[in-house]
Amino acid sequence: MTVHTEFMYRCFQLARKGEGFTHPNPMVGAVVVHDGKIIGEGFHRRYGDPHAEVNAIAAVRDTSLLRHSTLYVSLEPCSHHGKTPPCTELIAAKAIPKVVVATRDPNPQVAGKGLAWMRERGIEVVEGILEKEAHTLNRTFFVNQLFERPYVILKWAQSRDGFIDRIRNSREEQPAKLSNELTSCLAHRLRAWVQGVMVGTRTALLDDPKLTVRHWYGQQPTRVVIDRTNRVPNDSALFNGSAPTIVFTQSASPARSKMPGVKQVEIDFSNEAIRQVLRRLYDEEIRTLLVEGGSQLLTTFIEQKLWDEAYVETSAKVLRSGIKAPNIDGDKVSNERFLHATRLHLKNQITRNFL
Repeated sequence: MTVHTEFMYRCFQLARKGEGFTHPNPMVGAVVVHDGKIIGEGFHRRYGDPHAEVNAIAAVRDTSLLRHSTLYVSLEPCSHHGKTPPCTELIAAKAIPKVVVATRDPNPQVAGKGLAWMRERGIEVVEGILEKEAHTLNRTFFVNQLFERPYVILKWAQSRDGFIDRIRNSREEQPAKLSNELTSCLAHRLRAWVQGVMVGTRTALLDDPKLTVRHWYGQQPTRVVIDRTNRVPNDSALFNGSAPTIVFTQSASPARSKMPGVKQVEIDFSNEAIRQVLRRLYDEEIRTLLVEGGSQLLTTFIEQKLWDEAYVETSAKVLRSGIKAPNIDGDKVSNERFLHATRLHLKNQITRNFL
């Protein structure tokens, strides 16, 4: 491990402290190093608050050391005025002679401008230290900025022989139980992490899901349902007001327009409907989306290559027949066994384009 990577890993550790609070900004950590020792460190705590570089510099007790120090930061310092002043101006004002950056900021307002600004003023800039790890840390932010859509996570549970459920025709027929208490908690933890959770019409009809966080602590995501012809009953749990709900439909229902917390969005289902959905959700400032089913909806995301991660829970149960699980192909990132379930963390080609 080189000196640069050692201090950059510390930046990553600090950055993660802001997880869940910096949206829509990325997680960023920074350290000030003098003579091989950290003399100041900080991270971006929440959206609108000072950036990591500001907090790290403010933590330095002997400010005279800044003129002989190196600033390490996990993302390119900003050079534009936003919620806070430009970090590059502070770096120059404190006469910090060297800045080491993991990766450039994909935000068009930054995108190398901060690095160029500092170099023009004689500040030594080193970039590309643990760049891949920096992209992974803020993978949702990179997808948001590069593709202007939410970061999409697919999730389902399947039997050992590859089925996600039995064939059912009504809510009275119980679904196959493929998850256990632990994996249910993990699924709700994932819901607490995202800003939107989506299901298709058939899942909404047969399962009557709440799509809320109940087995974990966290904020409630916006519930999203595809209901082209308004088949989902108005007394469904999705419309119970416990969390905001967005319905994508061909024609808005007058009855639903009066429901508190329910927003209807009309789209053209004959013209790349999923891309329209993602664009509208992005406009609604939903930057992370969890798609929980059903099989047809999941398969559509897979076939159109509009996904970034997939969590597949494989049960020890055998169903022998039923609804086939989606076929998916990607790079396995982790394989952690929890009782009878296996969590697979995959990334598809879209994400690998820049990771």
